[in-house]
Amino acid sequence: MEEEIKEKFQEVGFTLEDEEEILKKCLTFCINYNLKPSDIVSSWEVYYLNRRLDEPTVKNAEMDGFLLHLQNEKKEAIIEEETGLHIYSINDVDMILNDEDGDIKEGILGTPTHKAQNSEPFDSTPQTNGIHSSGKPSKLITPFGQRTNKFVVKYSINDVSNTENGREEPDHENHEDDIIRKVQPGRRCSLTVHGSKPETGCRFMYDRIEDRFNALENRIRKHTTTLVSSGLYEEPVDPTVSSQKSIVTVGMICCDGEGHLNEKSTMLQSSVEHSGGQRVRLELQNLSQYSIFPGQIVGIEGHNPSGHCLVASKIVDSIPLSSSNDLNLHPSKKQALSEEIQSTDSSGRQAELSVIIASGPFTTTDNLLFEPLVELLSYANRKLPQLLILLGPFVDSEHPEIKRGTVDQSFDEIFHQEIIRRLQDYVEYIGSHARVILVPSIRDANHDFVFPQPAFDIHPPDLKHQITSLTNPGIFEANQVKIGCCSVDILKHLSGEEISRNPKDGAPIDRMGRLAKHILGQRSFYPLYPPAEGIPLDFSLASEALEISLIPDILILPSDMKYFVKILPLSGRGEGKEEEEQVKCVCVNPGRLAKGEGGGTFVELNYGKSDTINASIIGI
Repeated sequence: MEEEIKEKFQEVGFTLEDEEEILKKCLTFCINYNLKPSDIVSSWEVYYLNRRLDEPTVKNAEMDGFLLHLQNEKKEAIIEEETGLHIYSINDVDMILNDEDGDIKEGILGTPTHKAQNSEPFDSTPQTNGIHSSGKPSKLITPFGQRTNKFVVKYSINDVSNTENGREEPDHENHEDDIIRKVQPGRRCSLTVHGSKPETGCRFMYDRIEDRFNALENRIRKHTTTLVSSGLYEEPVDPTVSSQKSIVTVGMICCDGEGHLNEKSTMLQSSVEHSGGQRVRLELQNLSQYSIFPGQIVGIEGHNPSGHCLVASKIVDSIPLSSSNDLNLHPSKKQALSEEIQSTDSSGRQAELSVIIASGPFTTTDNLLFEPLVELLSYANRKLPQLLILLGPFVDSEHPEIKRGTVDQSFDEIFHQEIIRRLQDYVEYIGSHARVILVPSIRDANHDFVFPQPAFDIHPPDLKHQITSLTNPGIFEANQVKIGCCSVDILKHLSGEEISRNPKDGAPIDRMGRLAKHILGQRSFYPLYPPAEGIPLDFSLASEALEISLIPDILILPSDMKYFVKILPLSGRGEGKEEEEQVKCVCVNPGRLAKGEGGGTFVELNYGKSDTINASIIGI
């Protein structure tokens, strides 16, 4: 067949630049799209004329654009074949809901009855309102549409009191009651946002060296104040002054060079108040275990016999948040988005919260059909969660078609047509109790490239109390369940910079849990300094926006690293084990909803009364 393709190209006067590679790709195109050699050569001629290429040469560099041309041809052919195909718009919603035609109702995304849930295929793809790609035509074959394992439970935790129940489930299709107990539909959750910095339209990337210095100095100062107020340690002193007796000091871990941190290059930078901001070499050889990274604020017990090297005997790498101060926030930092008080009943008992959490990308790399998002909304339509949390990127700047610039829409048009319109359809069908939270990403091509990041400037008509955009990072409460989220991959960045020494008792090490606890212990969504390459950290905005002002019950940290749900026990003001177990945080990495040309994972979580939790990581 390759020879026949080559002959057809030569017949019409085209030469092949990288013959072997081009013929291999053309053969793949023929197989995938059921084309004959003459068909693919004819398509190339159309592509050649449309692109106004100068030379009659088939170049390997043009193959990606040619593939997109073939896909568009195939989609147009399918639309022409589907003579009865109706392309719905958002204006058709009322007509559809009032229409008694059963055939039309089967093709729309609706609130299912219990009977419909049992009879409907679990992995069916809904036809949502919007443009043609909102409902994937059955004849358009994509790798995502051809997958066999759908909605497989990858990992589950049944109860917070027994975290050992988390186990790998067999690969089988999941049914309605296989995952978690569903909260009764129709009950709207309350929603309160803590802080709204930075604000939409703010001025950014004008930070000065002074802003960086003040942000780091304020972190050291706050940690020092908290350490002293705990009553466990005396007032810190200057670590650069020689002393034969043991001292206590507080400072920031630094590296003395350009490379990665190691035991020989570790420095401690104290505050201006105690040492004028000077650095001293930190010796770690006497410590049986530690875990440190650049930018970490730590308390050090040790001595400095020469004045040039601080020999550490103990590191206080985490200053726990006091739960008693969680809600002592300034009223201006609270933005109430609902006036319902029914999140607690008359006895003050905590209400249940069911939530589905997913992180972008929301479409596969081979197209912009957003099939994984369609599948996720179909699943949420069955499960009826009180809250759907979606973290960016939504219009991924790393997507091949976005990077090549081959799309014929603006990024804002893609965002509103493919994301917002689908979410509007979802909340309209589910009802007034449905809520959706959107958190942007620095990879969003249609949003400000800065971190911390303002919320999306979206104002859906009549749905502003159902679709809410948060800042990145952001903290909010839903039914008195405190949730913190950040779409920057801080876990991956910390993993690449952290150095540690593990105890020799042979106990298993939970490294991801340790990294997550660093974020809570440092009271910052991004405690790493200097930031990872490519992170547009603006210190003029970071001081307030990155601070973790309360202990979240759920901490959402999407990462390219393996998905997980972990229960993190956090210590209180005392040192007793029982007191440490009183404060817990559920840390969630939902993974990515789309991975390459296939599906990824998302998390379904039920946070119940008495600190019980059911959670499942589901492969889409």
